[in-house]
Amino acid sequence: MQRDQLADFLRRRRETIRPAEVGLTDGPRRRTAGLRREEVAMLAGMSVDYVVRLEQGRSSQPSTQLLGALARALRLSDDERDHLFHLAGHQPPPADGVARLARAGLLRVLDLLGDTPALVLSDLGEVLAQNQASVLLAGDQTGLSGDRRYVAHRWFTDPAAREMAPPGEREHHGRGLVADLRAVAGRRSGDPVVTGLVERLLAASAEFRGFWDEHEVAVRRSDRKTFVHPQVGDLVMDCETLVTPDRGQQLLVLTPADADSRERLDLLRVLGVQEFPAVT
Repeated sequence: MQRDQLADFLRRRRETIRPAEVGLTDGPRRRTAGLRREEVAMLAGMSVDYVVRLEQGRSSQPSTQLLGALARALRLSDDERDHLFHLAGHQPPPADGVARLARAGLLRVLDLLGDTPALVLSDLGEVLAQNQASVLLAGDQTGLSGDRRYVAHRWFTDPAAREMAPPGEREHHGRGLVADLRAVAGRRSGDPVVTGLVERLLAASAEFRGFWDEHEVAVRRSDRKTFVHPQVGDLVMDCETLVTPDRGQQLLVLTPADADSRERLDLLRVLGVQEFPAVT
C-alpha cells in the first residue's frame, strides 16, 4: 500500500470535482472549488474521520468495497479507478464478473438525469449505482453481497422482493428476468459466474425452473411496470434500457407513464427516504 501516493491522489481528485458534478448544490459560502471531505464521506457512505485519515496517509488499508465507493463518489474514470486500487495494494476489479464498478461515464449520466429515477446495472442484474430519485422510488439496492446482489435471485428466492410489484404483473416480470438471463447465459457461454447463478436458481426455485425450461430469450430494452410504494401508492413507470457497446452494463431510466405517477413521484421527493426501508 502506497499511503502517501494514495493520500495525494484522493486529495487532488476531491479538489477537482465540482459539487454540481455529483448532484450537490454549490453554496455561496464555499471556500474551495472542489468537494469537502464531509461530502466525499456522505457520497461514499463512510465516516468523515476515515476520509481525513486516508488523505493524511494515516489509515489502515481500505477494503475493495471502500475503494469502489470512493471511486463512485469521486467519479473516477476506469483508468483512475484501477490506479486507486493499485495504490491501495489491491488488484483492480476485472472487466467482467461480479466485482465490476459502474463506468464513470454512466455515473455522470445518473447525475445529469437529476429527478428522473435511473440505475446502472451489470448484465446479470447487479445494481452498481443509483441516483437519489431511484433510491426514493425503489430503495437502496447497492452494496448487497453474495447472490442477493442479483435482482433475479432476490425475485425468485425472497418473497419481500415481489412486494413492489402488483400481483397481476409478477409473472410477466419473472418471465422477463429469466428471458434476459437466458440471453446473458448464451452470450457468456461457459462463464462460471453465470452458470453458477443459474444452477443455484434452478435448485432454489420451482418457478424459475419452469420458466427456464421454456427457453424464452429476450434482452430487456423497454417495458412498463408498476411500482407499489409503501408511502405514495402505485407508480406506473416506463422503463428504457440503454446498454454499453460490450453489453456489460446497462443504464435503466424510469419515467412516469401518466400524470398520477408524475404527481406521486414529485411527492416522493418531498417525503424523502426517512420511512423507506433499504433492501437488506
